[in-house]
Amino acid sequence: MKKILIANRGEIALRVMRTAKKMGIKTVAVYSEADRHSPHVRFADEAILLGPAPSNQSYLVMEKIIAATKETGAEGIHPGYGFLSENAVFAKMVEDAGIRFIGPRPHAIRVMGSKLAAKEAVRDYKIPMVPGIEEAITDVALAKKIAQEIGFPILIKASAGGGGKGMRVVENLEELPQQMERAISEAVSAFGDGSVFIEKYVTSPRHIEIQVLADTHGNVLHLFERECSVQRRHQKVVEEAPSVVLTPAIREAMGEAAVKVAKACDYVGAGTVEFLLDAQKNFYFLEMNTRLQVEHPVTELITGIDLVEQQIKIARGEKLAFKQEDLSITGHALELRVYAEDPLNNFLPSVGNLEVYQHPVGEGIRVDDGFKQGMDIPIYYDPMISKLITYGQTREAAIQRMVEAINEYKIEGVATTLAFGKFVCEHEAFVSGNFDTHFVKNYYSPEKLEAYRSEEIELAAALGLKLYLDNKEQLQAPDTTTSNWRKARI
Repeated sequence: MKKILIANRGEIALRVMRTAKKMGIKTVAVYSEADRHSPHVRFADEAILLGPAPSNQSYLVMEKIIAATKETGAEGIHPGYGFLSENAVFAKMVEDAGIRFIGPRPHAIRVMGSKLAAKEAVRDYKIPMVPGIEEAITDVALAKKIAQEIGFPILIKASAGGGGKGMRVVENLEELPQQMERAISEAVSAFGDGSVFIEKYVTSPRHIEIQVLADTHGNVLHLFERECSVQRRHQKVVEEAPSVVLTPAIREAMGEAAVKVAKACDYVGAGTVEFLLDAQKNFYFLEMNTRLQVEHPVTELITGIDLVEQQIKIARGEKLAFKQEDLSITGHALELRVYAEDPLNNFLPSVGNLEVYQHPVGEGIRVDDGFKQGMDIPIYYDPMISKLITYGQTREAAIQRMVEAINEYKIEGVATTLAFGKFVCEHEAFVSGNFDTHFVKNYYSPEKLEAYRSEEIELAAALGLKLYLDNKEQLQAPDTTTSNWRKARI
């Protein structure tokens, strides 16, 4: 492949383009009218307008993307994440058009796109799974029977779900009918599929995911884990690699399980297998994401492997150039998703103009973004401005570098999650590693963030006063009554 089209926008489009450029591959950007002046459009070798701002008239229109690929002579399509990245119909259309899809085959996307189908696919591989029913149900009476068998609390989940949609925790029998009705309704609204299933709710869970790579020659390996337990509304905000709680034995067992999951669906490319880890360090298969993850940079930093480069090489039919025993973890990496959201107002989107936008630079700091100062944050898409990633030889060093980088970030015009990220990184529960997916519920509130910021302001004021007093002699103004300048003017 000498030219590829990136069927995405913003940060991830730029991220893919930079690796393609490094590999000597020309790139084609696609864009909506809202993204006409976006950095990814200017960075690409060519750019094609898809249509109006709404994604269902631009980035989600499969026929327009196929047509743009053919028009520019691109030989492959990289879908990034979101939009069409996990759409089996689109992957099949790309294949049928004689274009290489830089991702898994349609079959793998289809199987892993349904949580129920995914569980069925891996059943024969003896992968640990959360107790529950592995078929879709809508019958409340049956749901009550299952819930009583596995014990409360239970979790109702949409089979086609993601991002916390169609998901309800049920604490007792009385609230089950209403919560089930809500989960089904939300699943239909979000995914057009009301299939839900029930499983035991794992208390105090940690969200651990394993990065896998698989080529077309039968080689499948894993690139260790990412800890993704700090979430709001079941969506990740802070990620790190490696996890502070995994022992070498558990890491190896989870890695082997992830490889088996990939083999179960004949996976090809880069993918992520997600697990829940309970308080006793038992792990359970959750799902597989058949695409590049938002948080992939932390894996790249601790392994030295460019995942986008591997995706492209695999799509070209190349063998993986390394084996499992060649891989090791070096150092520690953290990622903060910098969203245009207001953490003081339930993380609601805060769209507007980036009046000031200056991101930190320096050793051990990486910023993946798709915005420039003066640009507007569109209301049509995910409100993520950037990903701030830091690296250190130890977890403590990576955390400290993250705090310093957040302090150096300058954004005005919209509210962001920067202050929340600093709150997390300096919280005792996170620093100690003693946290789970309930971090926000257990430790965070707008009032706590306000108090935390007030303490920072008071500390800064006290430090400023101390510096002033320590240097009072040097800072004293001259006595103007005996000033030579005054004498000269008289």
